[in-house]
Amino acid sequence: MSRFWRHTRVRLLLLSRRAVRRWRSSLQVRVITSTLVIGLVTLLVLGGFLSDRLRDGLFDQRLREVLDESSRSTRQVQDTFDAAPADTQVQQLFVDLVQGLQVGGSGERDVFIQRPVGQNPVLVTSVASDERLVPLISDELRRQVSGGDGQRWQPVGIPVGDPVGSRVDPGVMVGSQVELPGSGRYELYYLYTLAPEQRTLRFVQGVLAAGAVAVVALLGGMTWLVTRQTVSPVRSAARVAERLADGHLTERMEVRGQDEMATLARSFNEMAESLQVQIRRMEDLSALQRRFVSDVSHELRTPLTTIRMAGEVLHSVREDFPPAARRSAELLTTQLDRFEDLLADLLEISRFDAGFAMLDAEGRDVRDVVAAAVEQALPLASSKGTWLRVDMPDTRCTADIDPRRVERILRNLLVNAIEHAEGTAVEVTVGLDAQAVAVVVRDHGVGMTPAEAEHVFDRFWRADPARARTTGGTGLGLAISLEDAHLHGGWLEAWGRRAYGASFRLTLPRRAGITLTSSPLPLVPDLASDDVPDLALDAAVRPTSDPASLPDLDHLEAR
Repeated sequence: MSRFWRHTRVRLLLLSRRAVRRWRSSLQVRVITSTLVIGLVTLLVLGGFLSDRLRDGLFDQRLREVLDESSRSTRQVQDTFDAAPADTQVQQLFVDLVQGLQVGGSGERDVFIQRPVGQNPVLVTSVASDERLVPLISDELRRQVSGGDGQRWQPVGIPVGDPVGSRVDPGVMVGSQVELPGSGRYELYYLYTLAPEQRTLRFVQGVLAAGAVAVVALLGGMTWLVTRQTVSPVRSAARVAERLADGHLTERMEVRGQDEMATLARSFNEMAESLQVQIRRMEDLSALQRRFVSDVSHELRTPLTTIRMAGEVLHSVREDFPPAARRSAELLTTQLDRFEDLLADLLEISRFDAGFAMLDAEGRDVRDVVAAAVEQALPLASSKGTWLRVDMPDTRCTADIDPRRVERILRNLLVNAIEHAEGTAVEVTVGLDAQAVAVVVRDHGVGMTPAEAEHVFDRFWRADPARARTTGGTGLGLAISLEDAHLHGGWLEAWGRRAYGASFRLTLPRRAGITLTSSPLPLVPDLASDDVPDLALDAAVRPTSDPASLPDLDHLEAR
């Protein structure tokens, strides 16, 4: 039994949740529900008011009739008593009066004759048309009747039915005093039933209830019809908007009639047409720009090759030149290197923009890729006087990656960190879990603001435009790194704070198709313990200018 109630509660809970979701997600349901609730409350209030007024009206009208009838009957009884001879049998007189009065007036009624309270009976204590109803005469009513002239009345409940008392009908008890010459005063009571008025009231209440149900149903149907006519075009517009957002630019709303909804549909279609034209124009312009960049990059390679050959000839005999010419030959070679890097990056960006970038993934240990990138960055770190600290786990960090692209990401992050570290340490941390592998590159240099961190991956963007590119960067390295990370289905994120340095985190899925939800390493470092550590030679790489003296990266400390 407990299991049944538990299942019942679960079903009711699920149904209530579905109803709440349905109510929240549908404007039509909310409007219909609100209209029905307001209409039902209004009908209940109005019906209650009308029912009360009708009940009071029926009661007041019947009470006036009852009081008039009882007053006339009392006067007739008093006239009968006054005209009765002295030798009249009082008991028989009372019985005849009760039988005659019972069927008098507008309907059948019960009649009671009693001695006043406190008087000794002479011939009779009470005569009644129905002895079972004598207890309905309350003591309070008898005190009021015996204590003054005129009529007194009181509402009562009359037990009726078979068996007696199975139901109670409303009624009115009316009492007054009459005097029999030679015998004294007596109390005369009339009991009137209000059952016909009660049946009339119930019939009217039933009619009102049926009318209220019909009105609520009609109100619900009208509201549903009106909201359907209003909501259907809105739903159609929402569906068309979703299709437009998915790239189906030819979707349009159906226009019917000349009303406001038809005007809305025409305006929506005009807006969609304008958006389609603008999007196509922007697509054509974007394609033209990409093709222009790609064509220019390819076309520049031929003259660049010729200039490179001439520059190498000049650079090889620069010792025979005057100092100014020798310096010009060196600058020419350096700027040609930057020019070639810029052309290569422009070509790579154009591939990403055109959607032609391909991922050549293979199962590799990310630690090997990190070691290769660090080794390439050691000469630059040596020239900047920057420590490189590498922290890698002992276990293999295997993932499906394109080694060339991941190494390019790490190389860009390391070069960027070394350039902005200003001689402080740069830390490289590798971590993994069951879903992903992460690499965090942290420097303790000038840092950057959160606003700058939001734009750090923009093309050709620099936090300080006046800052020189001492390493010959093209301004596209981080933008290409971000595209490489997205090509793997991974993340590339940046954090920074002034005077605390910056942190870049690369998170890659270990298997193709995995959707990342978290990263094994935190992006934001613990600033409370952010003191620059004393780096020992056995725990960090100290770059030197002699490549032969560089330590073996396989012997770096791993925590």
